[in-house]
Formats: sequence, C-alpha cells, structure tokens
Amino acid sequence: MDGSSKPAGRTRRSRPVRVAEEIKQWVVERDLRQGDKLPNEAEMIGLFAVSKGTVREAMRILEAQGLIVTRTGPGGGSFVGEVSAERARSLLANYFYFQHLSVADIYQVRKALEPELAASLAGRLTAAQLDELQALAERHPEPARSAEEEKEQHVASLAFHARLADFAGNPLLGFVIGFMARILTDLTVYRRLYDPPNRALWERGRHHQIELVRALRAGDGARARSVMASHMAGAEEMMAAQEARLMRRFMED
Repeated sequence: MDGSSKPAGRTRRSRPVRVAEEIKQWVVERDLRQGDKLPNEAEMIGLFAVSKGTVREAMRILEAQGLIVTRTGPGGGSFVGEVSAERARSLLANYFYFQHLSVADIYQVRKALEPELAASLAGRLTAAQLDELQALAERHPEPARSAEEEKEQHVASLAFHARLADFAGNPLLGFVIGFMARILTDLTVYRRLYDPPNRALWERGRHHQIELVRALRAGDGARARSVMASHMAGAEEMMAAQEARLMRRFMED
C-alpha cells in the first residue's frame, strides 16, 4: 500500500490552518483593531501565495473563531472581529470538559487568585457596582427548601464571583476567575452537587459575600483579602464533602 497519500492529506488539511495563523499574525503586526477592513480575496491570495480555496477555508476558520466578521452588499467584505470573553470561555470549557476536573482542582486556582482580586478592588468600585454586588449577595435571604432552589442559589452565588471578575482592572485575572466561576457552575449542575440542599453552605457563603461587600465599600483591601480567603477555604471544604456524598451515593446505586 502506498503510504504517501496520508502525509499529503495531512498537508492539505493543515494548510488552511497555517494560513489562518499567518493572517492573524499579519493583523497583529499592523495593529489592526475591531472593525478594520481586511484585504479582499484576490489580495489575500497574493499576500500569502496560496489558492483561492485555501484562503476561503482559512477565512472560514477565523470567522468560526470570531476573529473576523464578513458582511455582504455595498461596503461589505471581511473585517477584524473581537472574541467576547463569554465566547472565549465557552471554547475553553470545551477543552476542560474532557479533563475530569475535580472540586479540588478548581479551588486550587480560586484560592490563589480570588483573594488577590478582592484586595485589588477595595476602594476602586463605583457605588453602582457595589450596590449590584450587594443585591447579588442578598438575592436569596432564606435557605433552599428543595434541590431545585439549591441549584438556583449555587448559580446565583457563582454569579457574584463572575461579576467581581468583570470589575477586575487586570483583564487576564478577571478572565481566569470568571472562567473558574463558569466551569464550577457547569460542574455543579452536571454532577448535581446541589443535591441535597446544604444549609451551612448557603449560610456561610451568604455571610462571606455580604462581609466582602462591606470591606470593599470601606476600601479595606486587607479585610477583603481575608474574607475572600476564608470564603474559598470553607466553600472548598463543603463542596468537596458534597462531591464525596455524591460519589458514595453513586457507588451504592
């Protein structure tokens, strides 16, 4: 059997990917921004010395990634797009979906980063931002009476942390923490870590979030860091216990 066809096929498949990377590099080198127009198809063929089919496939790859936007009609063409944080988190979540993350894996990162985020936000937030966080912290004044209510409370609690991440002055720090909130939300729902309801988790989490907002209002970074560190440690312990109960129940079934 002639083995030459496999490498050739692999080369054909990889060429559009390679050209897509070259187009991205070309955009970066020219410091193009969202909304800037890209060269037309004929110009792309000349710039990258590839066929029309390869250029079209490379552009489809970039469009699927959200890096370019194509418009038809007068004034149309291909333009530099911008990948939203939510889209980037969704794409990254697809990778971690197959990594079998545990509660401990997630909290290892959260414990390292979230206290620092909290400290950095003290004295920096507007009254409107603080009021929004206060409303999220106080959204559920009573413990859950059912598994469904418990799920809603878990999701709302993590929304508080995602919103904190949105306010980060450091976009990388904010992105990573927001992503942690996203995958922990998915993990909680997928593995039913909200069942059975956990009054202690609700009580401790609500208390910490309210105390954190107070520290942020006061501009007390050290207090904000301490409250968030305590919140992370307690949440990890209780979530790990919830995960262990779920595993025992699964084994018994």
